[in-house]
Amino acid sequence: MRKSLLVVATAFTSSVVMAQNVTLTGKVKNTASNENVPAVSVTVKGGAQGAYTDDNGNFRITVNKLPVTLIVSSVGFDSREITVSTSGASVDVQLSPASTLGQEVIVSATRSPERILESPVTVEKMNSLTLRNVPAPSYYEAIGNLKGVDMHTASLTFRTITTRGFVASGNTRFNQLIDGMDNQAPGLNFSVGSVIGPSELDVDNIEMLAGASSALYGSGGMNGTLLINTKNPFKYQGFSFQVKQGIMNIQNPEQKPSPYFDWSARYGKAFNEKLAFKFSGQFIKATDWAAYDYDNVLRNSVFSRVTKGGRSSDPNYDGVNVYGDETSQSFAAVSAATEAGIRQGVLGATGGLLDPNNLAQAFITTFPTATPAQLAAFLGNPMIPVALRPTLQQYIPLYLANRNGAVANVNVSRTGYKERDLVDYNTINFKGTAGLFYKITPSIEASFNTYLGTGTTVYTGADRYSLKNLVMAQHKLEVRARNWFVRGYTTQENAGDSYNATVLGRIMNERFKPSQTWYPTYAVAYAGNRFAGNSDLGSHIAARSLADAGMPMPGTQAFNDLKNAVAAAPIGSNPQVNGARFLDQSDLWAAEGQLNVSNLGGFSNMVEVIAGAQWKQYVLNSQGTLFADTAGKLKPAEVGGYIQLKKRLFNDLLTLTAAGRYDKHTNFEGRFTPRVTAVVRVAKDNNIRLSYQTAYRFPTNQDQYINLNVGSGLLIGALPSFQTFYNLNSNPGYSSESVAAARAANNPALLQAYTFKAMKPETVTSYEVGYKGLLGKRLYFDAYAYYSQYQNFLGRVAVVQSLTGTPAGALNPSAASSRNLSYIQNTDQEVKALGWGVQADFNLYRNITLYTNVFSDELRDVPANTATAFNAPRYRTNIGLRSDNVFRGIGFNVVWKWQDEVFYEGTFVTGTLPSFSTLDAQVSYRIPNTKSVLRIGGTNIGNEYYRSGYGSPYVGGLYYASFGYNIF
Repeated sequence: MRKSLLVVATAFTSSVVMAQNVTLTGKVKNTASNENVPAVSVTVKGGAQGAYTDDNGNFRITVNKLPVTLIVSSVGFDSREITVSTSGASVDVQLSPASTLGQEVIVSATRSPERILESPVTVEKMNSLTLRNVPAPSYYEAIGNLKGVDMHTASLTFRTITTRGFVASGNTRFNQLIDGMDNQAPGLNFSVGSVIGPSELDVDNIEMLAGASSALYGSGGMNGTLLINTKNPFKYQGFSFQVKQGIMNIQNPEQKPSPYFDWSARYGKAFNEKLAFKFSGQFIKATDWAAYDYDNVLRNSVFSRVTKGGRSSDPNYDGVNVYGDETSQSFAAVSAATEAGIRQGVLGATGGLLDPNNLAQAFITTFPTATPAQLAAFLGNPMIPVALRPTLQQYIPLYLANRNGAVANVNVSRTGYKERDLVDYNTINFKGTAGLFYKITPSIEASFNTYLGTGTTVYTGADRYSLKNLVMAQHKLEVRARNWFVRGYTTQENAGDSYNATVLGRIMNERFKPSQTWYPTYAVAYAGNRFAGNSDLGSHIAARSLADAGMPMPGTQAFNDLKNAVAAAPIGSNPQVNGARFLDQSDLWAAEGQLNVSNLGGFSNMVEVIAGAQWKQYVLNSQGTLFADTAGKLKPAEVGGYIQLKKRLFNDLLTLTAAGRYDKHTNFEGRFTPRVTAVVRVAKDNNIRLSYQTAYRFPTNQDQYINLNVGSGLLIGALPSFQTFYNLNSNPGYSSESVAAARAANNPALLQAYTFKAMKPETVTSYEVGYKGLLGKRLYFDAYAYYSQYQNFLGRVAVVQSLTGTPAGALNPSAASSRNLSYIQNTDQEVKALGWGVQADFNLYRNITLYTNVFSDELRDVPANTATAFNAPRYRTNIGLRSDNVFRGIGFNVVWKWQDEVFYEGTFVTGTLPSFSTLDAQVSYRIPNTKSVLRIGGTNIGNEYYRSGYGSPYVGGLYYASFGYNIF
């Protein structure tokens, strides 16, 4: 009896297990092309089970019982529901291509999934289908085609994106997150997604929030947040590669035509619906765009503007992309000091018996017309020691020049080197990612991911920086479920052999010939040439030639040796020992968690509640070359939390959300940032959105702790301790505008001391109204208008401090008499920004889409002499036409872009950049039944060189062809 019961129980248990473990397999194909479709989602309707098709379109899914309804969906296709009653046959599914207009699902707007049409704020998305067909050599460059987006190009691989103004290299008012991680370099303070981010084949989708977003994403989201999400190997499996070759620098006045290489590969694999891994890599090599603006710069501390003149016409020439010529001294002061130095030498050599001033007066009395021949005869007097005659032959013309008006009240700069001779244009960039994923349960997934980037590129800040052998790594451990996630990650930064090009040029000059020698040589030579009857300008040219004698020239071994020695030595105060290299090895440690409280509590039908918390710990380590950290590492920290409530009313006619976030920084008081939004459905797929948003940003690590000599002056932190360190409390700095007036009038009474104020976080309050709709399933329309008010606006101010003990020292720009300092300060008055944008995408025929957008931003009520770096052209537009498959696997995408002229303002140079337009295009061909695609294309195919910022390079056309395998 027991045996019978055991047999029955065993049979029953086996049947239950079998009933609970039915494995279904199948294949998904494209009805239009009959090709297999990879990365298709296959889920159980009403259940937790799910799977994806592999690179051959095959899927395998385990379900609890039959019959079951499978939901089969993918971007660019109509979804289907398939009911399966038996487990024997293959489940083959045909998906029909469909328009994606307005159908994208986003997460960024409220941190929960929703249709883009129902977003309460302005948001843009590039899905995998869009990314496969961008008319650009990289996905990052293609982000610039989106509505409201501006892009600054500092080099081929260093691009900075922003929205709603503040277009600059390394914008700190815009967050950039990669798989939820802050992609900002901890020490350098700029997002490095274009340099260190994921490889092109591993990017799944991109979402971009325009405008204030701190309520959900924390400090820095003043003007927007970009979220780049990579591919999960459970969904994207198989081996993919792409080889892209091109040519650039055509008709470039500073570069020869050069090749462009971009190779990438990815592999993902899943095992038994439990374990998966991926790795990917990308290698880029090219000769970078060159910066060759040789216009003259008029410097006044960090506020500089373009002025007339060149090296042959202006003794104080300071080229935009010429480095080393920032060293400048008052010629009158140098000439007088040189005269005094020679006189003291003669008096010392003769025991005070021979005063050269008396000899000079005697010469003038004897020879009122004063010629070189007469001077030679005068010095032939036997009473004058022979050994002193050469010195006196230099001294007397100098004495005369200082008294007859020959020496004008002008400044003289050192001779600099062009950027092309100092900066490494050999661009190399490697990006690699690797990840291990494990499903603890069907709905809980753990993962560990590593992101590594290294290479050589160029960055534009207050100077040009050659980022050579830069290395940055991010490592993340995450556990994610449907209703919660926790993650911890670290960012490890190593500046490698990076150096400041301006500092490099200046110290090369000092090592070749110290300014204490170069300037007296110049002054004596100038006076001698004027005494010989040469013109003022001719005498300056001759004096420079003599002072520069022996200067190492580009292309020589002496130049290379000097450059390499200075570039390898760390930044410091002694030019004979220190150099231009900065030793930044800063880190970031962070943790974050989020919980969908309402789903877990079972009351989402009443109100949706999401809550989360974040923590960040910076470890700044530049060994005194970038920060004031000679005494040890600096460790500022941030902590914050947020909560959001979302409620649908009146049968979803009205959706309200309210969010609030509180953050605290080590050096600043806590900030609370609320957000309230409303979405009103006026018709199916047509919504009006309203939002009140606030955002803030704590001053960056560089704003707080920087201590860097950039040639034209010192960039210092704005914490009170720096005022004490530089003795600004008792020896004040004078405002840059008052220094300019005092120098022009040679009147120290015009100097006005600048009053330092303790720094506060900057905040913005933004109001926005928008409309987003889908008309007739063919026209997608989006429009917005916003108005923002900035409080405690953070801008850079410049002061000049006298080093002579009297205010008059500030009138002399020489390093011995004064120094320029610049630091961040809050403005007292409210600064306002306003703008608008319109987008329209129209499906013309089948899958041919016309897309266009136009947008505008404007900043108002900016206090005088405050550098905002807003730099947004008044109007910009993009107009394009695209099709993924217009005829038998042939696709295309072409876009014309135009932007208005802009008054570009920054600490590098300030001036007006002209308007420009570019045309980007790409044609693709998918080879049938091979999973392969061929592309040819180009950006700026008209090859009209343009700049997106002063100091940055001229960007020309890049033309490429590529072959890709298994690109999905």
